[in-house]
Amino acid sequence: MTIQPLELPRMMPQAGRLLVASPVLLDPNFRRAVVLLLDHDEEGTLGLVLNRPSEIAIEAVLPAWSGRATGSAVLFQGGPVGDDSALGLGMLPGAYDGPEPLGFRRLVGPLGLVDLDVDASVAAELTAVRLFAGYAGWGPEQLHAELAEGAWYVVDGHPTDAFTAEPDTLWRAVMRRQRTALALLSNASDDPELN
Repeated sequence: MTIQPLELPRMMPQAGRLLVASPVLLDPNFRRAVVLLLDHDEEGTLGLVLNRPSEIAIEAVLPAWSGRATGSAVLFQGGPVGDDSALGLGMLPGAYDGPEPLGFRRLVGPLGLVDLDVDASVAAELTAVRLFAGYAGWGPEQLHAELAEGAWYVVDGHPTDAFTAEPDTLWRAVMRRQRTALALLSNASDDPELN
Protein backbone atom coordinates (compact mmCIF):
# COMPACT_ATOMS: atom_id res chain seq x y z
CA MET A 1 0.00 0.00 0.00
CA THR A 2 1.32 3.45 -0.96
CA ILE A 3 0.75 6.42 1.32
CA GLN A 4 -0.30 9.50 -0.62
CA PRO A 5 0.73 12.98 0.55
CA LEU A 6 -1.97 15.32 1.79
CA GLU A 7 -3.68 17.18 -1.03
CA LEU A 8 -4.01 20.78 0.09
CA PRO A 9 -5.49 23.79 -1.65
CA ARG A 10 -2.77 26.20 -2.75
CA MET A 11 -3.00 29.84 -1.73
CA MET A 12 -0.69 32.42 -3.19
CA PRO A 13 1.44 34.61 -0.91
CA GLN A 14 0.20 38.19 -0.49
CA ALA A 15 0.31 40.90 2.14
CA GLY A 16 -1.83 40.01 5.15
CA ARG A 17 -1.63 36.25 4.66
CA LEU A 18 0.41 33.98 6.89
CA LEU A 19 3.25 31.63 6.10
CA VAL A 20 3.06 28.71 8.49
CA ALA A 21 6.14 26.50 8.73
CA SER A 22 5.52 22.87 7.86
CA PRO A 23 6.50 20.35 10.55
CA VAL A 24 9.51 19.30 8.45
CA LEU A 25 11.05 22.80 8.38
CA LEU A 26 13.85 22.50 10.95
CA ASP A 27 15.76 25.76 10.38
CA PRO A 28 15.89 27.23 13.92
CA ASN A 29 14.95 30.68 12.57
CA PHE A 30 11.67 29.32 11.22
CA ARG A 31 10.87 26.07 13.04
CA ARG A 32 7.14 26.21 13.89
CA ALA A 33 7.11 29.87 12.80
CA VAL A 34 4.05 31.89 11.82
CA VAL A 35 5.07 34.74 9.50
CA LEU A 36 2.79 37.67 8.65
CA LEU A 37 3.50 38.69 5.06
CA LEU A 38 4.07 42.43 4.75
CA ASP A 39 4.93 42.53 1.06
CA HIS A 40 5.20 40.05 -1.80
CA ASP A 41 6.06 40.98 -5.39
CA GLU A 42 8.53 40.16 -8.17
CA GLU A 43 11.36 41.70 -6.13
CA GLY A 44 10.88 39.37 -3.16
CA THR A 45 8.95 38.86 0.04
CA LEU A 46 9.05 40.51 3.47
CA GLY A 47 7.38 39.32 6.64
CA LEU A 48 7.44 39.28 10.42
CA VAL A 49 7.69 36.15 12.54
CA LEU A 50 4.80 36.58 14.99
CA ASN A 51 5.56 33.89 17.56
CA ARG A 52 9.12 34.55 18.75
CA PRO A 53 9.23 36.81 21.82
CA SER A 54 12.78 37.75 22.75
CA GLU A 55 14.19 38.47 26.18
CA ILE A 56 15.01 42.06 25.22
CA ALA A 57 12.91 44.61 27.07
CA ILE A 58 11.38 47.32 24.92
CA GLU A 59 12.38 49.81 27.58
CA ALA A 60 16.08 48.96 27.04
CA VAL A 61 15.98 49.64 23.29
CA LEU A 62 13.03 51.96 22.63
CA PRO A 63 12.24 53.65 25.95
CA ALA A 64 9.65 56.01 24.41
CA TRP A 65 7.61 52.91 23.44
CA SER A 66 7.84 51.23 26.85
CA GLY A 67 4.38 50.40 28.16
CA ARG A 68 2.75 50.99 24.77
CA ALA A 69 3.07 47.51 23.28
CA THR A 70 0.09 45.18 23.54
CA GLY A 71 0.49 42.28 25.94
CA SER A 72 4.28 42.27 25.99
CA ALA A 73 7.09 44.33 27.43
CA VAL A 74 9.66 42.65 25.15
CA LEU A 75 10.62 42.92 21.51
CA PHE A 76 9.65 40.02 19.25
CA GLN A 77 12.22 38.47 16.90
CA GLY A 78 10.70 39.39 13.55
CA GLY A 79 13.25 37.36 11.64
CA PRO A 80 16.94 36.88 10.97
CA VAL A 81 17.36 39.88 8.62
CA GLY A 82 18.21 43.32 9.99
CA ASP A 83 17.95 42.25 13.61
CA ASP A 84 19.63 45.51 14.63
CA SER A 85 16.58 47.47 13.48
CA ALA A 86 13.06 47.60 14.88
CA LEU A 87 9.67 47.53 13.17
CA GLY A 88 6.32 48.39 14.68
CA LEU A 89 3.07 46.70 13.74
CA GLY A 90 -0.23 48.28 14.71
CA MET A 91 -3.96 47.70 14.37
CA LEU A 92 -6.60 50.35 13.79
CA PRO A 93 -9.84 50.19 15.79
CA GLY A 94 -12.86 48.27 14.43
CA ALA A 95 -14.33 49.62 11.20
CA TYR A 96 -11.93 52.55 11.16
CA ASP A 97 -12.37 54.61 8.01
CA GLY A 98 -10.80 57.90 9.02
CA PRO A 99 -7.42 59.24 7.97
CA GLU A 100 -4.46 57.14 8.97
CA PRO A 101 -2.83 58.34 12.19
CA LEU A 102 0.48 60.15 11.80
CA GLY A 103 3.23 57.54 11.60
CA PHE A 104 0.92 54.69 10.56
CA ARG A 105 0.94 53.09 7.09
CA ARG A 106 -1.86 50.61 6.39
CA LEU A 107 -0.82 47.24 4.99
CA VAL A 108 -4.04 45.27 4.80
CA GLY A 109 -7.37 45.65 6.60
CA PRO A 110 -6.75 47.22 10.00
CA LEU A 111 -3.06 46.22 10.09
CA GLY A 112 -0.24 48.59 9.34
CA LEU A 113 3.34 49.52 10.03
CA VAL A 114 4.06 52.04 12.75
CA ASP A 115 6.94 54.48 12.29
CA LEU A 116 8.88 54.11 15.54
CA ASP A 117 10.62 57.45 14.97
CA VAL A 118 7.41 59.44 15.43
CA ASP A 119 5.88 60.37 18.76
CA ALA A 120 4.90 57.16 20.55
CA SER A 121 1.55 58.73 21.43
CA VAL A 122 0.32 57.35 18.07
CA ALA A 123 -0.18 54.11 20.01
CA ALA A 124 -3.17 55.70 21.76
CA GLU A 125 -4.99 55.80 18.38
CA LEU A 126 -4.41 52.08 17.77
CA THR A 127 -6.04 49.08 19.42
CA ALA A 128 -2.81 47.08 19.41
CA VAL A 129 0.92 47.61 18.88
CA ARG A 130 3.75 45.07 18.79
CA LEU A 131 7.45 45.77 18.24
CA PHE A 132 9.83 43.50 16.34
CA ALA A 133 13.61 43.32 15.98
CA GLY A 134 14.44 42.31 12.42
CA TYR A 135 12.29 40.74 9.74
CA ALA A 136 12.12 37.73 7.44
CA GLY A 137 13.03 38.19 3.81
CA TRP A 138 13.14 36.11 0.64
CA GLY A 139 14.69 37.08 -2.70
CA PRO A 140 12.85 36.85 -6.03
CA GLU A 141 11.41 33.33 -6.50
CA GLN A 142 13.08 32.08 -3.28
CA LEU A 143 9.80 31.78 -1.40
CA HIS A 144 8.11 30.05 -4.35
CA ALA A 145 10.91 27.46 -4.34
CA GLU A 146 10.44 26.86 -0.59
CA LEU A 147 6.67 26.54 -1.09
CA ALA A 148 7.24 23.97 -3.86
CA GLU A 149 9.51 22.00 -1.48
CA GLY A 150 6.70 21.90 1.10
CA ALA A 151 8.50 24.05 3.69
CA TRP A 152 5.59 26.48 4.13
CA TYR A 153 1.82 26.66 3.95
CA VAL A 154 0.08 29.90 2.96
CA VAL A 155 -3.13 30.57 4.90
CA ASP A 156 -5.38 33.51 5.61
CA GLY A 157 -4.50 35.41 8.74
CA HIS A 158 -6.61 37.10 11.37
CA PRO A 159 -5.53 40.61 12.40
CA THR A 160 -5.36 39.43 16.02
CA ASP A 161 -2.73 36.78 15.17
CA ALA A 162 -0.09 39.51 15.22
CA PHE A 163 -0.93 40.45 18.81
CA THR A 164 -1.63 37.08 20.40
CA ALA A 165 -1.13 36.85 24.14
CA GLU A 166 0.03 33.25 23.65
CA PRO A 167 2.75 33.29 20.99
CA ASP A 168 4.02 29.85 22.02
CA THR A 169 0.74 28.26 20.91
CA LEU A 170 0.13 30.38 17.78
CA TRP A 171 1.49 27.76 15.33
CA ARG A 172 -0.87 25.06 16.61
CA ALA A 173 -3.80 27.49 16.84
CA VAL A 174 -3.39 28.68 13.24
CA MET A 175 -3.04 25.10 11.96
CA ARG A 176 -6.00 23.89 14.01
CA ARG A 177 -8.41 26.50 12.64
CA GLN A 178 -7.80 25.50 9.00
CA ARG A 179 -10.71 23.77 7.29
CA THR A 180 -8.39 21.51 5.32
CA ALA A 181 -6.11 18.59 6.08
CA LEU A 182 -3.73 21.15 7.61
CA ALA A 183 -5.79 20.99 10.79
CA LEU A 184 -4.54 17.42 11.24
CA LEU A 185 -0.96 18.70 11.29
CA SER A 186 -1.68 20.82 14.36
CA ASN A 187 -1.02 17.66 16.36
CA ALA A 188 2.31 16.90 14.67
CA SER A 189 4.99 16.04 17.19
CA ASP A 190 7.87 18.44 17.82
CA ASP A 191 10.14 15.47 17.05
CA PRO A 192 9.95 15.02 13.25
CA GLU A 193 10.88 11.34 13.54
CA LEU A 194 7.61 10.71 15.40
CA ASN A 195 5.44 12.23 12.66
